[in-house]
Amino acid sequence: MRLFIAEKPSLGRAIAAVLPKPHRKGDGYIQAANGDVVSWCIGHLLEQAEPDAYDPAFKKWQLDHLPIIPDQWQLKPKPKTRKQLTVLRKLIKEADQLIHAGDPDREGQLLVDEVVDYLKASQAKRRSAQRLLISDLNPDAVKRAFTQMRPNSEFVPLSVSALARSRADWLYGINQTRAWTIKGQQAGGRGVLSVGRVQTPVLGLVVRRDNDIEAFVSKPFYEVRAALHEGSESPIAFMAKWKPSDACAPHQDEDGRVLNPKLANTVAQRIRHQPALVTEVQRKEKSQRAPLPYNLSALQIDASKAFGLSAQQVLDTCQNLYEKYQLITYPRSDCRYLPNEHFTEAMDVFSAISANDGTLNDGVGNADCSIKSSAFNSKKVDAHHAIIPTQKKYSGELSGLDKKIYSLISRQYLIQFYPVFKYADTQVNVEISGGEFIAREREVLDQGWKILLPKSKNEASNSLQLPPLEKGQSLWSGEPTVDHKQTEPPAHYTDATLLSAMTGIARHVKDTELKKVLKETDGLGTEATRAGIIELLFRRQFLQRRGKTIQTTETGRQLVSVLPDFCSQPDMTALWESQLNNISEGKGNYQGFMAPLTQQLEDLMKAARAAQLPAMKNSTPERKTSRRRGAKNPTQRRTKRTQK
Repeated sequence: MRLFIAEKPSLGRAIAAVLPKPHRKGDGYIQAANGDVVSWCIGHLLEQAEPDAYDPAFKKWQLDHLPIIPDQWQLKPKPKTRKQLTVLRKLIKEADQLIHAGDPDREGQLLVDEVVDYLKASQAKRRSAQRLLISDLNPDAVKRAFTQMRPNSEFVPLSVSALARSRADWLYGINQTRAWTIKGQQAGGRGVLSVGRVQTPVLGLVVRRDNDIEAFVSKPFYEVRAALHEGSESPIAFMAKWKPSDACAPHQDEDGRVLNPKLANTVAQRIRHQPALVTEVQRKEKSQRAPLPYNLSALQIDASKAFGLSAQQVLDTCQNLYEKYQLITYPRSDCRYLPNEHFTEAMDVFSAISANDGTLNDGVGNADCSIKSSAFNSKKVDAHHAIIPTQKKYSGELSGLDKKIYSLISRQYLIQFYPVFKYADTQVNVEISGGEFIAREREVLDQGWKILLPKSKNEASNSLQLPPLEKGQSLWSGEPTVDHKQTEPPAHYTDATLLSAMTGIARHVKDTELKKVLKETDGLGTEATRAGIIELLFRRQFLQRRGKTIQTTETGRQLVSVLPDFCSQPDMTALWESQLNNISEGKGNYQGFMAPLTQQLEDLMKAARAAQLPAMKNSTPERKTSRRRGAKNPTQRRTKRTQK
């Protein structure tokens, strides 16, 4: 018999639904009429062992124990799901062939592989194992996936990447958290200073932003605008903004803003009631393709902007739409492309969108199935593809967040079948009394795909449109305007901007060579983990919400202040993500990733021992916060995957 091992029961039921009936339901499995059996994990059935599993002495936190680096790594069954592991043990022994049906990402690959390995499946069964990749839980899609199974051996690099990440997170989190918690206690603190290779750099981003805001001193600056007329007796035709010359540099800040009011007023007086000359007219017609369908981060960012939702709320809603309603494809995707064969299924997806969201009927009706966007590119799709609506028509009516998120995903899919957005940018350069003034205008030529999007405030048209102008044309400068403005501090992070920072982390990396490395594999965390990391920082009371903004607590600022600077910088973590991605693509290896880390840990522990911390304010959460959700002792929670 074939044994299908799914990542979770919902996927297992979807697989069983397309197998021959009648079915026999057992405890933790479903058997089909042809003898095939479907069983499942419940997320990770195994977890990294606690430090004291390697040495009972490690139960007590001591600096001279660090770094703790296991010689032989140990996994242990999770107590709550031990029963399902026992079910799989029996089924794996009985199976003739194993079908790996974990979610189509590196964690999904690892969690089934590690169960098969832990339960000591025979080499023959491992060699013959097949990989079933399912991104859509509807029966037709599952049946198609059956015809596209591949040898599980092809996905070994993906599993190795996830394993390296898991062990590296354990090493870094366990050792750093113990070291700095002990140092904090020596300085008078009482709580746990939790450190992780992803969570701490994310916290560092917010701390530095909050510090910049607190240290910000607003300064006035000035802009001069010329009122231009086609003749001295004509009404105002348009306004043009002064472009300071190089000679004005001593009176400007690093962003080119004029800080000297006398200079601005002098320019205004000089151009008052003076002839003007058009020196340049540039008009460029441009086009813009529709943005690609969503991956999870892009969806979370747009949903946060549109509805003020947290990353976790979006992920939870997506899981609901995927598992409960089966209306969208696999949500934890980092890919924004679709296989070529999906192009032929567009009409069926359109029909489903119309049935599930009546507000998009016009959008569906005006879509052009002959338009094939750049999103359809099989070469850029591996284990999973972009998040799109499925072909399923829901018999009920979506509401609340389900409806909002489904609508966003559907609209992003529909715009792939709309023409490009066409516009023309015009720039007019005008010389007045030896000074240069510039006016710009954007003219929309064809709304294209943008017809489906709500208009943003920034897209409001200017009250004064540029008239037809030619190079060499004479104009008249009337009464100028000097605008008094104030520099503004950077904005506090929101869910959208923090996610954007996490996915575009190269902007915050100092090392120029690393910036180049991160061009393709840019990001703190993964699609599957970013929401959890942000929520973890809230649970540990390092972050707090104030209205729509995300700000640090005293606890969070205190932690970052005592850590070596690079621990809260994104450079190292971003490089890790790049290296892990290389492993998953077969361009790197486990040992090459892990060996430097063990040496780095030795150096980190030396630095921690030598550190002299200032007196700690006892604002860090007490041990009671570590005992949530049934944890037996403080170390139990500190060593989980969330240590990242």
